[in-house]
Amino acid sequence: MNQTLEGHNGGVMCVTWNANYRKLTTSDENGLIIVWMLHKGMWSEEMINNRNKSVVRDMKWTADGQKICIIYEDGAVIVGSVEGTRLWGKDLDAHLRFVEWSPDSRNIIFVTKSNEIHMYDYHGNKIKPLPLYALANKKQEKKMGGDDDWSDEDEQEEDNTIIGIHWYDGTEGHIDVDAPTLAVAFRNGKCQIGRGEEDPKATLIDTRMTLTQCKWNAKGNVLALAGSVKSKSREGEERQVSQVQFYTPMGEHIKALKVPGANGISAMSWEGSGLRIALAVDAYIYFANIRPDYVWGAFGNTLVYAHNKPDRTDVCVTFWNMKSNERYTKYLKGVKFIRGAGENCLLVVKNSAPAGPPPSGGENDENNNGEDSGPKPNQHTLLLCNSIGSPVDTKYIDIVPKFVEMTPFHVIVSDFRSVYIWQYRTNVSKLTSNDAGNSATAMLRRNTGRERMLDIEEVAANPAQTIENFKPKAGRIKDGICAITASKKNLIVARESGTIHRYSLPHIGLENKYAIRQRPAHIRLNCDSTKLSIIDNASILSVLDLDSNNDSSDGKEGTYGQLLQFERKDAWDLQWADDNPDLFAVMEKTRMYVFRNFQPEEPCQSSGYLSNFSDLQIQAIMLDDVMANPDTPDRDMVLDFETKSLKDARELITNVGLAEATAYIEQHAHPRLWRLLAEAALEALELQVAEKAFVNVGDYPGIQYVKRLSGLGERMKQRAEVAAYFQRFDEAEAILREIDRKDLANELRIRLGDWFRVVALVQTGGGDDKMLMKAWNKIGEYYADRFKWQKAATYFSQAKNLMKMIECYYRLDDFDGMEKGVELMSEGNPDLMEAGRMFESVGLHKQAVRCFQKAGDVKAAIDTCVLLNYWEEAVKLAEAHGFSQIEGLLAKYAGHLLSKGDKLQAVELYRKADKATEAARLLAGIAEDVGKRQVDPLRAKKLHVLAALEVERYRKKALDLTTMGTTKGKSVAATTAATLDTLMTADAESRAGGGASDAGRKVMDNAWRGAEAYHYFLLSHRQLYSGDVDAAMKTAIRCAEFEDILEPKDIYSLIALTAYHSSHLNICSRAFIKLETLPGLDESTSDAIQSLALDIFKDQAPRNPSHLPTCYITCLETGQPYNACTITGRAVLDARTVGCKTCGHLMLEHELSVSNRKNCALCHCPIPGINFSIMEEEEERGD
Repeated sequence: MNQTLEGHNGGVMCVTWNANYRKLTTSDENGLIIVWMLHKGMWSEEMINNRNKSVVRDMKWTADGQKICIIYEDGAVIVGSVEGTRLWGKDLDAHLRFVEWSPDSRNIIFVTKSNEIHMYDYHGNKIKPLPLYALANKKQEKKMGGDDDWSDEDEQEEDNTIIGIHWYDGTEGHIDVDAPTLAVAFRNGKCQIGRGEEDPKATLIDTRMTLTQCKWNAKGNVLALAGSVKSKSREGEERQVSQVQFYTPMGEHIKALKVPGANGISAMSWEGSGLRIALAVDAYIYFANIRPDYVWGAFGNTLVYAHNKPDRTDVCVTFWNMKSNERYTKYLKGVKFIRGAGENCLLVVKNSAPAGPPPSGGENDENNNGEDSGPKPNQHTLLLCNSIGSPVDTKYIDIVPKFVEMTPFHVIVSDFRSVYIWQYRTNVSKLTSNDAGNSATAMLRRNTGRERMLDIEEVAANPAQTIENFKPKAGRIKDGICAITASKKNLIVARESGTIHRYSLPHIGLENKYAIRQRPAHIRLNCDSTKLSIIDNASILSVLDLDSNNDSSDGKEGTYGQLLQFERKDAWDLQWADDNPDLFAVMEKTRMYVFRNFQPEEPCQSSGYLSNFSDLQIQAIMLDDVMANPDTPDRDMVLDFETKSLKDARELITNVGLAEATAYIEQHAHPRLWRLLAEAALEALELQVAEKAFVNVGDYPGIQYVKRLSGLGERMKQRAEVAAYFQRFDEAEAILREIDRKDLANELRIRLGDWFRVVALVQTGGGDDKMLMKAWNKIGEYYADRFKWQKAATYFSQAKNLMKMIECYYRLDDFDGMEKGVELMSEGNPDLMEAGRMFESVGLHKQAVRCFQKAGDVKAAIDTCVLLNYWEEAVKLAEAHGFSQIEGLLAKYAGHLLSKGDKLQAVELYRKADKATEAARLLAGIAEDVGKRQVDPLRAKKLHVLAALEVERYRKKALDLTTMGTTKGKSVAATTAATLDTLMTADAESRAGGGASDAGRKVMDNAWRGAEAYHYFLLSHRQLYSGDVDAAMKTAIRCAEFEDILEPKDIYSLIALTAYHSSHLNICSRAFIKLETLPGLDESTSDAIQSLALDIFKDQAPRNPSHLPTCYITCLETGQPYNACTITGRAVLDARTVGCKTCGHLMLEHELSVSNRKNCALCHCPIPGINFSIMEEEEERGD
């Protein structure tokens, strides 16, 4: 738009833009300030301010657009907000020229007319002056030079004037963590770039110009310095030439841009994207397109590019598959270059600090030779990556990379003098890797040929050296390297003087030197390494013929290399064709030209970066658009352009005819054109033309296809076959169905693997049931490959593929479906074994046994039961089918468990195997061990009860088996006799446990004896602690029977204690007598017992307060047992009792009703005839 700012009466002197709030602020020579905003397509005044005292020299918004700082020439400073509120004002004692905010908006920098820079905080408080390192040398020279006249001094002061200051705010991220951001430019052409307000290592630049403007671009990676430079014409006249110099933050020169006009550049501004720059010269505004040197590379279908993110200090590297649109990202610090070629890309990374071990180097690890290959702080890392960003190999170099090139076999990195060549791949890499282990000489040859270093000052025929032998020279040479390129067989190194070195690859021998007048900036080799394109610093393109024999006029013959009569201006990118040495594409400004034999074709409008040129098609990538949205690149950002010959050939084929197209293609022969003709001839069924085209392409399968097509005879069949060739399968099927050849349509779909369509064709009469079954089976496999098991099972069921169906149900954990499938299988089917193993893997032993039995493999069924710990079923199967090995296996496994000390697991094993006697003996032994430890008598009782229950189970089973086997057809007397005989035999077998312990034999003789002992012992303690000392004494007397189970000292100590507290001193005296006569007592214990007895009975006679039944006295004296109530421990004399059906012990009926007990107090089994629930009284009371 073009609009007059009507609010100003004087010339506008200062303009600033608020990007966040989209506001324009202007000031004129009268000091009037106006803030403009866009409203309905017109700029309207939002705020106006006029101090009426001085001229506004500069205005700057903060990075977030919240505040503005306005400075006046007389030293007045005003800081306001975006809403128009004045925050603060201050008068400085200086004449101000420029103002700049720090990136965090916390500090303000003021530049005075006396070339001083002062820093203030955002409240207006002075902090410190900033040093100017660019003027340090000048001031030193002035001090040493003595007094000069005033005019010279004024001129010197004018040269040192600060003409601009710009502090990059970092909103678009930083290219490096340590990248300088504060630029201060002087009229004398000097510029200092610092990392913040005070940087003693600031970068100093001498542009050798008279500067007028200084501006960073929006990303802070390019600094533009504008001004003028003196130049002499051919007539010797001096004149001023306007020019813009572009630099990196590190001070490296990028480009020089000449601008028309002799009065210099008065204003300069970057576009927000950094792709254009506006320059004000006299009454004109010039716009220049900027082609940024992005960090990127392309290979295959993958584009790799690096970009910065404001919230991260490292660099984001994206690997984008332009075909599948898949993206992979990785974050690295200090990414300097990216190149791509062949199947890999190269990332050059600067090491800022020592790192950990490098990524795995794959087959190239042998090149390390056992040395420490980790990176050092001053080194650079070369990362060789694949298409998804995974490192394939890693190298570390000591030179500082300035130029990087990559081919499908070599990586070349150079500084201004040294060149590093890494052969990361060879044509016979697989062969050499196989031979490496067999030949030490071959290994040495490979290692010495992998990495080489080259000094361009070396004049030997073979200048390359190994890394170990190379000694780099310090310092930069005058005629340094300015560009490199390489092909599969040549390396080209260009020097600043125009000298070009040509080396052979992979042997790196100097082949030739060439001399040109230009200073190359961008060079490229064509596909056969015969021509070299050169773009110099002035963007002029020329081509050097490397192999031409130039017979010069001075008599020197055989001088190779000739600069062809070809020149193009404003070139910034070039790409040679991969398959034609005379074909290349050039980018000039915003146009792309294609040259064939140096004759241009019609240009195309494009700003893309050239990435590939093959098959008469150029691939250009719109990197400007990619970098604008680096996280979501779009396929539309990749453009494909066709050459004129390809477009013309297609036009002739479409609109004229095959004969004319053939004549044209013969004149412009190219494989792509012949393929295009072959396809068109096939479409028209011109088989002779198609065969000729395939012959010219060298496509043998195509020739065979044409011959097969000719043999079909019928034209409709040929049409269908051609449609299938071009992957128009529906059309091919429609043609075949039209001529009523469903069988051929079916064959077509089978060849394609389109089994869904095969089913549809068969069901409409295009095949038999066998084909339908095969199709269903293939569809099932299709779904199974995609893990859609339910659908796959459905189709396998239709195809009667029971094993595959069972496998799908197995994946779905549908075991009922698996069982149904097994039932459908016939006896002896070998697939039953696999199904059984599936059931076995999930622990379903019944189903697994069923499968193995149905398959006829009983041993596998037994093994499954053993593996899943179902020993009872294993034993039953073994007995039923005569496998005697199961007993040995059971015993062996039990012995293994016992050797490890896992007795309870052995008990569980015997119980599962229905070996009750063995389980009982083990339980009794464990109970005996627990009792000896005298720590947990309740646990000992439980174990004895379990042992007794196992014995009872064994006896009941023996009785049941005997009854079942003897009652048929016999009298009652005979049955009874047989039962008694069997019981006596079983009892004798149970007693004959040769390896059983004493406890094991005891439990078989009297199963409940151990449980009784601990039951009464625990009951007596419980009664004693509850205060029922009389009952406790009587219960304790019952324990006198169990001296072989309980410790006698514990028994009689308990009797003496309870008798003493119940005043039955006679019983107490008898207990003390038992204690004193115990064998094995030590003298101290015996003396203590006697002393205690003396203290008790010296004043009291040993009498009982009441009469005790004789059974108590007899049990205490002789150990003779009596029937005792398991609830109270009292003797059962004449009261009504209830007997337990499991253990056979008695309980007083009265006590049973009073306690409301429903279970036996000893074995805890339910009492018949009572609505019971199992209660664990022992545990409750024992706690």
